[in-house]
Formats: sequence, C-alpha cells, structure tokens
Amino acid sequence: MMAVDTNSDDLSGYGDRVARHIPGLRDMHHMAGLLLAERVPADGRVLVLGAGGGLELRAFVDMQQDWRFDGVDPAADMIDQARLVLGDQVGRVTFHEGYIQHAPDGPFDGAACLLTLHFLDRKERLRTLRDVHRRLRPGAPFVVAHHSFPQSHQQRDLWLRRNADLLISRGADPAKAEKGIQVMKERLPVLSPEEDVAVLREAGFDDVQLFYAGFTFKGWVCYRD
Repeated sequence: MMAVDTNSDDLSGYGDRVARHIPGLRDMHHMAGLLLAERVPADGRVLVLGAGGGLELRAFVDMQQDWRFDGVDPAADMIDQARLVLGDQVGRVTFHEGYIQHAPDGPFDGAACLLTLHFLDRKERLRTLRDVHRRLRPGAPFVVAHHSFPQSHQQRDLWLRRNADLLISRGADPAKAEKGIQVMKERLPVLSPEEDVAVLREAGFDDVQLFYAGFTFKGWVCYRD
C-alpha cells in the first residue's frame, strides 16, 4: 500500500500516478506473482498485507484465475480504492480493515507485503513478520518490497537525492520532490538491505533472495521454514 491522493483520479490515472513513484512497479508486481506461483497451488489462498489501492491484487488475480485472497489494510479509503481497481474480480478478495493481527489465522499458501514495511520501525516490523510467518504453511513463499537503502549519513543522502531526481525527471514538482527527501528522513524508519534481510531471518524465514532493486526500493522472496 502506498498512500496517494485519489480524489480525482480515474482508475488508469491512479495506477500511472503510483507507477511514477516506483521504478518498474508493474514488472515488480508481475515478478511477485510469478514467485508466489512457484509454490502456491492453482487453488491457493494468498495473504496480501498492505492491500489498499489494489494494484498488486489486480496483477495477481489477472495472473491466477483460481487463487483466493485475504487483503489487509488499515485505511478504509484505500480498501475502497482496491475494490474499484479489482472491478468484477472483487469477489475473489476478502478485505480486513486493520493490521496483521486482524488477518485470519490461515494457514495461507503464500503471502505478499509490498510498499508497506518501510512504515514500521524494526521492532514493529519484526512482530509483523512473525505474525505473517505463523499464518503460512511450511515452505510457503513470502514476497516483500519496500524502501531499503544504506543508512550511513552519506549513502542515505545520496540515495534520497537519486530518488528525488528520478521523480523530477518524470515530471514531479521539484519543490515537492525536495520536501520528500526531508519527509523520508524524518518519518520513514527505513532499514539497510542487510538489516532487512536480517529481520526476515529473525522472523523465521529461510532462503532470502533479492529479486528486485529500483533505486531506493528493494524486494525479496523468502520462505516459511
């Protein structure tokens, strides 16, 4: 889930707007679906944490006609947006307004959490990941992607600068892009890629593999032990 103002966006405009902020967003969603499909059965049940907006859900339902989904998100307006994005496929998703503790116990055949974990500090992130872990069947895949970049002062500033330059090159207001650098410094408890991998392993996931990297964003697939 990525918070984006949707007041006047039509559905295609909403997707395009989000995609401008995240390099290769649609390909990342497609790759996530392929990674899930390596182990999720044809009639599998998949947990999507941070499902508001519905873009990854739309990609997954288009790829797998018999999967069923539980989508969890704390924002009612973003769940409403997801329902619009899903259209006639909305009946395949059961939505739960809240956080991971409001999700069913499962067991699920796979799970995804895209563009969400960077909002959680390390302690809350670990608790959330453990709650996902215990809801999965043994061997089930878990796909994550979010902001993750080096946290030394010099490297952090360099990568935030690159992220702002990307947005400006795609038509963003330079003043807003500059403000975004400060907002990310102050509000997002981003971890380094090495620490992200460590937290996934601490939560009980094995075989953590990088599958996506786009400037300040990274994505991994891992598996319940």
